[in-house]
Amino acid sequence: MGWPRKRATGLAVAAGALAVTAFVNQRLARRAETHNPPLGRFVEVDGVRLHYIEQGEGPVLVLLHGNGSMIQDFASSGLVDLAARQHRVIVFDRPGYGHSTRPRDRVWTPDAQARLFQTALEQLGVTRAVVLGHSWGASVAVALASRFPDTVSALVLASGYFYPTARVDMMLLSGPAVPVVGDIARYTVAPLASRLVWPRLMRKIFGPAPVPAKFNGFPKEMAVRPSQIRAEAEESALLIPFAAASSQIYAALTMPVVIVAGTGDRLIDPADQSRRLHDAISHSSFHPVPGSGHMVHQTNPEAVMAAINEAFERAGPSAKSSAR
Repeated sequence: MGWPRKRATGLAVAAGALAVTAFVNQRLARRAETHNPPLGRFVEVDGVRLHYIEQGEGPVLVLLHGNGSMIQDFASSGLVDLAARQHRVIVFDRPGYGHSTRPRDRVWTPDAQARLFQTALEQLGVTRAVVLGHSWGASVAVALASRFPDTVSALVLASGYFYPTARVDMMLLSGPAVPVVGDIARYTVAPLASRLVWPRLMRKIFGPAPVPAKFNGFPKEMAVRPSQIRAEAEESALLIPFAAASSQIYAALTMPVVIVAGTGDRLIDPADQSRRLHDAISHSSFHPVPGSGHMVHQTNPEAVMAAINEAFERAGPSAKSSAR
């Protein structure tokens, strides 16, 4: 057998293996969606079908999750139950996560998502809300507050990334966002790789605290679907550029800003990010949480709830206009 024939045979075998892997991953994705049906309702906004849950009554609290996450993160943490004792809590699956769609006809920057959530909140009858964003969701919360200050009565920013730094990991994670090659990867090797690194990733984002048993309720099989991997990769690619573009607007935020972060965060340095943001916003407060890492809402939901309570107190009567 000559070299050209061997090469053709090898390519055919590789293509066949990729096709089989893609088929298996698609079956696994459909099974994950069947076994994890929507928890709440949907609102249609600008071609996007947004999945959300709503719990409790009172002044409105909106929760926006981070990259790679979904509603079940906040739900399993206990934070939703805590907050719903006094507030109307609305939690969204951001575009491409959980059961929310993510059309490919636009770049889903924090600003684009802010416009989407503003319209969604209008449709839900919300005129004022305290908005909490965790990790990448903090960038969306800042964009929402900057663009629509009449809607956001106060901000709670948990474990956010606000200033550009060198992040090789973000470059690697953004690979599946590359057209064609990335599409092939996210349907074939990326879901398998995600499953393999999952335990190590959990230890990193929860550390120094252990992964709590309650997090077993988080459907990791939903997080490794090809569709969600695309959202995760795109947001990894946008993380540093958006932080660079936004670093000049923080001081212009006029509403109360409450910042909370685990002191042991191994993913995002709290001194370089949360502490620095606190220094840049003169009217902000900062709550470092000892013993917690990036997933501070999971390991210490009471501390995050205290930050939420402070945000409502500082917002005053203006936070209650959407109460029901």
